[in-house]
Amino acid sequence: MNKKIITPPIKSQGIKTKLVPWIMDLAPKVSGKWIEPFLGTGVVAFNSGYKDAILNDTNPHIINFYKGVQSGKITAALMKQYLETEGSILSNAGDNGYDHYRFVKTRFNEDFSPYDFIFLSRAGFNGMMRFNKKGKWNIPFCKKPDRFAQAYVTKITNQLANVNQVIQPEPNWQFLNRSFAEIIPMAAENDIIYCDPPYYGRYVDYFNGWSEADEKLLFSLLKETKAKFVLSTWHHNNWRENEMISRYWDKFNIVTKDHFYHSGGKVENRQTVVEALVCNFDITEFNAHNHGHQEKAKQLTAF
Repeated sequence: MNKKIITPPIKSQGIKTKLVPWIMDLAPKVSGKWIEPFLGTGVVAFNSGYKDAILNDTNPHIINFYKGVQSGKITAALMKQYLETEGSILSNAGDNGYDHYRFVKTRFNEDFSPYDFIFLSRAGFNGMMRFNKKGKWNIPFCKKPDRFAQAYVTKITNQLANVNQVIQPEPNWQFLNRSFAEIIPMAAENDIIYCDPPYYGRYVDYFNGWSEADEKLLFSLLKETKAKFVLSTWHHNNWRENEMISRYWDKFNIVTKDHFYHSGGKVENRQTVVEALVCNFDITEFNAHNHGHQEKAKQLTAF
């Protein structure tokens, strides 16, 4: 996969942008639908190339946003106008911009505007997306009052315009806000399921958490499906292994790749992780580790 990656306007830690080519190289092309029980930012779906899809997330704000794009209620032009207005207020607000961030946060937690959702997604601390038990946004400000400079606004609106070009109308693409346990059984034999659940044992940047019981249920559902599936998870890092691999996922085929995640609030928590793709189809022609990786040519030194 050599085409340019479509990057979504929603920002979140753990986004799969740099892993999309690897994922799509592994995923076989099928005649049915592309199904994602854990849509997240949508970056994999938007680069899948499928005309029919079921795209689900338990985070209602993600689904509300993309349904708004799909229906034409949310446009690049309207987003540009919104971000320029709110960005100007932010840059002149008290407490180094924090006063207006708090104002938008309070407003979003009352009426859940999809435009405010993008504002918070792009102005929150370290690109984190986190909600409290009452479903309220609770990430602090990134402390950059000039966050929405013109170049950044243009970048976001271009991302929105690009996503708008690939989102198919209903009923071809269905955006759903349900449990993953309701979505996986929808898959038929000629469909493909891509799962990117929260990573058990690591920082969980997700709407309603993730437990081992969730992981076990996901395993049970994928074990029974007749569709092909690809699951993203972490394999190991320098300190420990993902115990879910030996407990559940090594019953299937696994390939791995070195990847750096900008995850967690502290710099020391952002380290290289060995990413894994788990699947239920033959992968003998796929390199077991770092498939498609090309080492940079070493520069010759003259003596």
